[in-house]
Amino acid sequence: MQSLDTLVSQLSLEEKVALCSGEDFWHTKSIPHVNIPSLMMCDGPHGLRKQPGDAQFLEMNDSEEAICFPTAATTACSFDVQLLKRLGQALGEECQAEKVGLLLGPAINIKRSPLGGRNFEYFSEDPHLTGELATAYILGLQQKGVGACLKHFACNNQESYRMTASSEVDERTLHEIYFPGFEKAIKEAKPWSVMSSYNRLNGEYVGESYSLLTNLLRDKWGFDGFIVSDWGAVNDRVSALKAGMDLQMPGHHGMNDDVLLKAVKHNEIDEEVLDQSVKRLLKKVFKSYENNKQIVVSKDQHHQLAKEIAVESAVLLKNQGVLPLKESGNRLAFIGEFAKAPRYQGGGSSHIHPYQIDTALEAVKGITDVSFAQGFLLEDHPLNERLLHQAIELAKSCDVAVIFAGLPESFETEFYDRPHMKLPAVQNKLIQEVAKVQKNTVVVLHNGAPVEMPWVNEVNAILEMYLSGEAVGEATVDLLFGRANPSGKLAETFPLRLEDHPAYLSTKVVDHRVYYNERLFVGYRYYDARKMDVLFPFGHGCSYTTFQYDQLKLSRGQIAEDEPLVVQVNVTNTGNYFGKEVVQLYVENPTGDTIRPVKELRQFKKVALSPKQTQTVTFTLTKRDFSYYHPTLHDWYVETGEYGILLAKSSRDIVLRGTIKVKGKTKVPTGITTNTTFNELIKNPKLSQMITELIETMKEDYQLDIGMIQEMPIRALASFQVVDQEMVNRLVTILNILNK
Repeated sequence: MQSLDTLVSQLSLEEKVALCSGEDFWHTKSIPHVNIPSLMMCDGPHGLRKQPGDAQFLEMNDSEEAICFPTAATTACSFDVQLLKRLGQALGEECQAEKVGLLLGPAINIKRSPLGGRNFEYFSEDPHLTGELATAYILGLQQKGVGACLKHFACNNQESYRMTASSEVDERTLHEIYFPGFEKAIKEAKPWSVMSSYNRLNGEYVGESYSLLTNLLRDKWGFDGFIVSDWGAVNDRVSALKAGMDLQMPGHHGMNDDVLLKAVKHNEIDEEVLDQSVKRLLKKVFKSYENNKQIVVSKDQHHQLAKEIAVESAVLLKNQGVLPLKESGNRLAFIGEFAKAPRYQGGGSSHIHPYQIDTALEAVKGITDVSFAQGFLLEDHPLNERLLHQAIELAKSCDVAVIFAGLPESFETEFYDRPHMKLPAVQNKLIQEVAKVQKNTVVVLHNGAPVEMPWVNEVNAILEMYLSGEAVGEATVDLLFGRANPSGKLAETFPLRLEDHPAYLSTKVVDHRVYYNERLFVGYRYYDARKMDVLFPFGHGCSYTTFQYDQLKLSRGQIAEDEPLVVQVNVTNTGNYFGKEVVQLYVENPTGDTIRPVKELRQFKKVALSPKQTQTVTFTLTKRDFSYYHPTLHDWYVETGEYGILLAKSSRDIVLRGTIKVKGKTKVPTGITTNTTFNELIKNPKLSQMITELIETMKEDYQLDIGMIQEMPIRALASFQVVDQEMVNRLVTILNILNK
């Protein structure tokens, strides 16, 4: 094959421009005379939404039959990178079978608010967990010769005004919360493509931001693929191409092709910039063409994988002894519409036409007899007294009542955000009334994001299935009856009420801006700093067995920032069931002048243990695990201090604790000015002794309170008539010389 440089040189200007926009909603343009094929892309991220050739984007439910795997909100709770890799491989196989070269996923935006309409498509509130899972997913998908399109970059954390709103975020928060998932996935998994988001970031459309698309993605992180716009996201095509946005989707009927063509001809944009975009795109187009294989996928096998993923991801939020259910000897009631018509996916562009839907009511027939009552109508209809009465009477007559509740699809979908965190009122009423007559009430939840639970203390057990894909019914029944042991952990915090979440006061779009006023304090970082009660904490999940942690070992008691720290802990299954435990390692930050979260998830591992089995779990921490992003340095910085090493079962269940002294090496440049405080000068090792002596003199000679002196800026010396302004300026000059 000829080189890309040679190939591009054979193209006319019109052909090069044409390649930078789609042929239709799902294909890039082909140029037959130079053997450039078309690349087909399709929506994901938890299944293949391949539409017929004449289908339009907004015809969301018009797609080919495919396996609907659990959504990202669900799979994140597995805390299992190998499972996510297998999911990626399965999706890659389905893409190959359908001649799809690029899958639009994974979606990894941080869950800033529980109200986000597409939260079910996103992994977590935590950037480390997000990055690990996204990396595994991409590696699995691209092993099968199909490209991943990492989306939506960046800070597209809500649906409200998503095409015009500007996310106003400070530099440090961007690099510590909203960028790390993208950074890790790009550096380690090398996705073929990144999708630029609809929104503006700090006033600039992401798709027109040279600093984001070129300086950050390509130059700093080493991204070597092509950047595609979200569908209909292009504001100014010339500015977007200059910034590094290579492909506009969909094609916009060629209107922007004319705009680009005129811009090149009139020297508004260098043709070399256009050539680079064409080369980046063609590199992946040809890679897809070369990787194309004739394969046949066993949908039955993939359906079983969907079930396995659902089982591994489900979270047992609460269990006071009723679970697992007995397979005989109990009279069981299944109550709720979702028992026979489960909610298993969200609405919008990720909506899959499923291969086979398993219901809990059908799946349980192979195990035991169960009575059913509908209990409620979907879509928050007025209370149906007849259905409620039937459910209550059935619950009275049984030993255990299992209520299948959750959010209708209209409550959470692309295009808009939720207005509240409540279940439909008729469902809350049903749960509360059944719990009054049946002490063994179990609630199975089908939802893509946290919900308030006014009945949490009135029921015996709660099984969070999230949106578990087409095999949700069988997975749920296996978990209820103990044929599988729940091992999922929450990838997001469930607050007690909507008003508790950190962005509650700042999610509203004002003058086309949304202000990220909570800054670093997203999810558990906020609740821990505030010491607030939550409904269920990040990382929480129960099991039918028990686990014990002991013998925490740190390889060193003190390290320099560039030295690794090895952490080991023994984990033992002390119960009677085979089970899996997610061992979570948090680093507790030192308490200093810098505002930092109390602790942050830095590592995790999922281990499988038979009863009485012990396994040693090993983690290796590096510089980044102790760092925060320093805006002055525009880089990661390790603060010298003592850090806590916390081994935990959740962000609130710390089992073992160790400490490590870390010595930072990087010096933050500090120019001393008249506004530099004496406190800051005291902390400078070069100036500490001199300033301490000066403060003591001032304290004695001028009868000034030492606490007041420490927080005073140098210029205040003149205000208190200790020295004149000329002496203040001379002192600043001397201090800067001594500080070099």
